[in-house]
Amino acid sequence: MVTVPKDGTQARRGSLDALEVSFDDGRAVANAGLVLPATLARRLELEPLLDEVVDLGERAGAARPGRKVMTLVHAILAGADSIGDCDLLRAGASGQVLGHRVMAPSTLGTFLRAFTFGHVRQLERAAELALTRAWAAGAGPGGEPLVIDLDSTVCEVHGHKKQGIGFSHTRVRGYHPLLATRAATGEVLHIRMRRGSANTMRGAERFVRELVGRVRRAGARGQLTLRADSGFWAKRVIGALQQHRVRFSITVRSGDPRIARAIAPIPEGDWQAIEYTAGGEAQVAETTYRDLRLVVRRTRLVGPQAELFPDWRHHAFLTDREETAIALDADHRQHAVCELAIRDLKAEGLAHCPSGRFFANAAWAVIAALAHNLARWLAALGLGAPGPVVAETIRRRYLSLPGRLTRSGRRRRLHLPRGWPWATGFLLALTRLRAVALRA
Repeated sequence: MVTVPKDGTQARRGSLDALEVSFDDGRAVANAGLVLPATLARRLELEPLLDEVVDLGERAGAARPGRKVMTLVHAILAGADSIGDCDLLRAGASGQVLGHRVMAPSTLGTFLRAFTFGHVRQLERAAELALTRAWAAGAGPGGEPLVIDLDSTVCEVHGHKKQGIGFSHTRVRGYHPLLATRAATGEVLHIRMRRGSANTMRGAERFVRELVGRVRRAGARGQLTLRADSGFWAKRVIGALQQHRVRFSITVRSGDPRIARAIAPIPEGDWQAIEYTAGGEAQVAETTYRDLRLVVRRTRLVGPQAELFPDWRHHAFLTDREETAIALDADHRQHAVCELAIRDLKAEGLAHCPSGRFFANAAWAVIAALAHNLARWLAALGLGAPGPVVAETIRRRYLSLPGRLTRSGRRRRLHLPRGWPWATGFLLALTRLRAVALRA
């Protein structure tokens, strides 16, 4: 027991100086709201799934991968962004609301360092099966159209001894992972860690082919549409999408001479005005480029500021979709929602890459994506949230609340703060998650 005694000098009764502080409550639960994602993980049987799919052989730390991954997942949901932070789950009675034994940080570090490329692929397969189970339970698109946003991001690191780090196009030292997110919910559908010096296009074709297979196997039966920025403008990526019958809209570099020559002949009468910010104007038109629709939006300033940038600036993308040019332009601009998912993913674990070994960090990225998705499935299945939710909102309202476990008459009760503003939603979510059934 650790105690800070009250100041015996002249502390007034009721003042903070008269308050005694001690760390001695073995029934306290630091993040009692973790019972929500833990309940969903139990209903989806994620721990036995991981034990079945992830096999590290005879390597150190190979035993019981399920409980180790779930320890990392729950720690990340509680705000951990390093292996050492996972120790917060061992405080008080916190482990009793998780449904599995909590592993020590040293054990988790050994476990992550045991990963090779093949083991990371096993972990990706487990994440795919978890996605399949969650979608079958009601979180998936079913037969509805599915819009996917493809992007890359930079995970900055500051050490010099981490394997695979390098400077990307942003001139930031770190890693450069690929990821695909579901536009409607912000779920991470696929993620692949890459070295920091990797070009945006590196591995994109293979990634896209794997992505389509994953979502189809997971239960997406409707039309697939992929949106991407100019970093993925390549003949082989478009060819892979066409081969798999995936609709697409991919930004092109308007400064490219070939694109400039395609835009130049568009008649002035074809440009249609659209709503734009105050102090500027925008118009949309379309033409063709290599048998594909080339939708172009041009913008410029008006008023006194137009003297600085008087000419039109063009923004174009290639597509095989059938809507009007104005509708397609508005939809393609929504590709930016993937940045919100990336922001949340970094807030939930990818702010740092905790190991010095590349494949350990690759495994950490897949686990962080699983934690990210578990929070989204909690929102969809438990809270009934129809669209994307902010990670910090879920953590603040439903996960990071203190509690206390008691036992009476062979029954355990989790006591949570009286007057909690979101208590009704919490209890409703718990009831819904306990009713989730695992479907084959």
